[in-house]
Amino acid sequence: VQLQASGGGLVQAGDSLRLSCAVSGLTLRNYDAGWFRQAPGKEREFVAGIRRSNGNTYYADSVKGRFTISRDNAKNTLYLQMSSLKPEDTAVYYCATRRPTAQAVGVIRSYDYWGQGTQVTVSS
Repeated sequence: VQLQASGGGLVQAGDSLRLSCAVSGLTLRNYDAGWFRQAPGKEREFVAGIRRSNGNTYYADSVKGRFTISRDNAKNTLYLQMSSLKPEDTAVYYCATRRPTAQAVGVIRSYDYWGQGTQVTVSS
């Protein structure tokens, strides 16, 4: 199983960016999926998640209304559309998948597979 995250970069505050996570070795629509991020000196944190069972999406309060998680089942790819970016969004962003579980989508240790991360830097 491989998750290949891409789309990061250096942007200015207020800009938009779309991250992609190409998945191989498993069928994404059969799994829960999420995006997480880790800023320098901080712990990894939940950003957004989507459940296999009903397609419901969940967001951290800090990104709600600005970020949108989605998946393209035909392309087996997970996305994170980010808008109105802020300097505090600067971090390495990771995509992850897990077998469906009743656990909240924000539980980091519940995820089985992780991408390598893509750097997002937002300048003020």
